Amino acid sequence: MSRQPERTQPPSERFLVCGVLFPDQPDEAGGPLSEARGLVQAAGAEVVGAQGGPLIQRRKRPDSSTMLGKGKVAEVKEAMERHRPDAILVDNDLSPGQVRNLEKAWDKRVVDRSELILDIFATRARTAQSRIQVELAQMEYLRPRLRRMWTHLERTEGAIGTRGPGETQLETDRRLLGKRISDLKARLAGIERHRQLQSQIRDDLFTIGLVGYTNVGKSTLLNRLTGADELVADMPFATLDTRTRKWKLLDGRIVLLSDTVGFLQRLPHHLVASFHATLEEALSVDLLLHVVDGSHADASVQMAAVEETLGGLTNREADVVVLNKVDRVGDPISLQILREGRRQEIVHLSAHTGEGLDLLDRVISNRLDARSCVVSVSVSLADGKSAAALRNAGMVLSEHTTEDERLILKLRLAERLLGNLQRMLGVAAEFKVLEPVRERYYVDEMNA
Repeated sequence: MSRQPERTQPPSERFLVCGVLFPDQPDEAGGPLSEARGLVQAAGAEVVGAQGGPLIQRRKRPDSSTMLGKGKVAEVKEAMERHRPDAILVDNDLSPGQVRNLEKAWDKRVVDRSELILDIFATRARTAQSRIQVELAQMEYLRPRLRRMWTHLERTEGAIGTRGPGETQLETDRRLLGKRISDLKARLAGIERHRQLQSQIRDDLFTIGLVGYTNVGKSTLLNRLTGADELVADMPFATLDTRTRKWKLLDGRIVLLSDTVGFLQRLPHHLVASFHATLEEALSVDLLLHVVDGSHADASVQMAAVEETLGGLTNREADVVVLNKVDRVGDPISLQILREGRRQEIVHLSAHTGEGLDLLDRVISNRLDARSCVVSVSVSLADGKSAAALRNAGMVLSEHTTEDERLILKLRLAERLLGNLQRMLGVAAEFKVLEPVRERYYVDEMNA
């Protein structure tokens, strides 16, 4: 009997990881380059040489030609001879010239931090918008590095068959790349206009956005609160698209909850620029929740990275800090340290076990109350259509009928809905504001 051929997986690429630490970079609890090694594994590659200690160099400023100093370049070369990797990851952003010089010194492909993160994003992209955003970021990254891709033609320059009028291949590629970038930006603008129209339809509902470091449990929290079935995976950047779902609070009110891409230390600037519209949509919400993995050894560093990225995207900070994964916290004092010096309201919970979700629900309800007004509305008892519209618009606190066959509803509803209802019902309803709003909506503050 002949054996059936078995499908085999291609072998994983083997990466040697090195990098430079500058004075303003915080130490990692897992040791230097621990996050970089995790990113390599998330990209589906294998890290070699880690057991021998990290190939890290501490410098005040980068070497202009190679990022690493000459001694460290030689040390990495020696490690390559021992471990024979397929490629080298330098956990820094390299200039095209630095990549070219390192590849000459090591005779191996060199990948920098930005290129690795872009590769992970490319494998995670699922929707048309996220694929366009990732490709746009890759094109922007590639543009100044085109010469590196054509170094194999340098030996044939001026040879028979290579001379003649017209564009060089490098110039042709630059022109085509520029056109591709313009096309991608135009397609992305069209998708964003469509999304803006969709979001305008949902303007009547209270909106909440989840932000946080990658892999802190935002998607798990979204699923728990809304009953959704979004992808949850223990890997960086499992979510790239803004996902919005309805969340029914314990008091019956409906809000919209949005999850978006996680942040990371030293995110590539061209990647942030490509995802700017998506992030802006997720951040322009009524309430912003900063989700933190409270059990992570680098939780404080991750919080600082998120706040720095938020500061570069918007002029606001998170309204509520959610310390997630408290079921994994061994020492409660570590949570207290994360709370120190913070003005925001803080909630401890576990999206995995459900512990503390009722507290978060209460916080959201209180914030919704503060940004809502209480009104008394009188409509004809026979006008069932108007009564139904009022009940659907807000939370009914009380209702009664009068002797002259009028229905009196006491409602708590968003202030911006009040004007819509008044215009829609017209003279059929009489409105009286009993309690004005105590807090303004973020979008109202932006428009003021």
